Amino acid sequence: MDRVTIPGRLGLQQRVLPSYRAPFFDALAVACTGGLSVFAGEPRPRETIVPGALTIARHAPARNRHLLGGPLYLCHQGGLQAWLEDWDPQALIVEANPRYLATPSAVDWMQRRGRPIVGWGLGAPPLAGPLAGLRRAWRLSFLRRFDALLTYSRRGADEYAALGFPAGQVFVAPNAAAPAPDHPLPERPAVFNGRPGVLFVGRLQARKRVDLLLHACAALPADLQPELVVVGDGPERPALEVLAGQVYPRAQFPGAKHGPDLAPYFRTADLFVLPGTGGLAVQEAMTYGLPVVMGQGDGTNDDLVRSPAGTSPGNGWQVPPDDAQALTTVLREALADPARLRAMGAESYRIVAEEINWERMVAVFVEVVNSLLYAAP
Repeated sequence: MDRVTIPGRLGLQQRVLPSYRAPFFDALAVACTGGLSVFAGEPRPRETIVPGALTIARHAPARNRHLLGGPLYLCHQGGLQAWLEDWDPQALIVEANPRYLATPSAVDWMQRRGRPIVGWGLGAPPLAGPLAGLRRAWRLSFLRRFDALLTYSRRGADEYAALGFPAGQVFVAPNAAAPAPDHPLPERPAVFNGRPGVLFVGRLQARKRVDLLLHACAALPADLQPELVVVGDGPERPALEVLAGQVYPRAQFPGAKHGPDLAPYFRTADLFVLPGTGGLAVQEAMTYGLPVVMGQGDGTNDDLVRSPAGTSPGNGWQVPPDDAQALTTVLREALADPARLRAMGAESYRIVAEEINWERMVAVFVEVVNSLLYAAP
């Protein structure tokens, strides 16, 4: 049998279908001989999630009911049972989140038919507070019903194992937001051509902390202050342009750019910086051989952004969130050595070409599902 494709139909449940994930689902659908159906609903109105459209995989709309909020948030997805009956998947992947109230019924449905079910999640960070023990037991009881777990990072895998899920049944599928590059590593001179170029690309919202980047650039020595280009649009743009005029007039705001219009910005930059959270453009920047600076987040950043260590140049730095001084220190270190930046950029390119891309992510999903399907009696 062909182990590089999944035999039959695959089902996949998500709370929502974000635009950045749609290309991956379409790529996974190509690897399913019977197709892929994605069961997903709408986000809450206040969420800044752009819904995606599938071209190869099928989208089965869920009726999301968002209950409570904050740490008490719960979601019930209506129509899950009807979707399972209609699609009748040979294997099912669901978000490994006990806050989704309909998921246990999907687990029951698959188990009654002797079919594998895989959980997919970020990990299981340690819990604190007076109810931590109870919540931990509830989480582990939920996870133990899965035949295997997929997670984005090594940190996530370690967290699931530390919680008590069998380590041999946890698999890392690196959280890819772009395909492997189809162009060679761009060539850059060993020295900067004038001032160094620092680039930000993303939606201009408060959590991206572009304000910190403006202040950090202004705090650099005069000879290291870069040409800063902030590509994007969003609710914070007017305030950021006012702030830039006050503290760092050298910053440019060309607006939102997409697809081929972004390429010139990546090719002419020397360093990509995302001081806040989120940021799908990081991996695209790496395909253009850019070293990166990112705000610390979940374990996906650990695998993507690697600090210099030993003989490895690394490909970037992580900085504590909301720490302008730390960001300034890293920028000073990065921009003081253009030759090292070029080596780090080459490592960025290698990481996305060989390790973290859609193709590799699909391969892990296929491998995990097939390991369960072919092991079934």
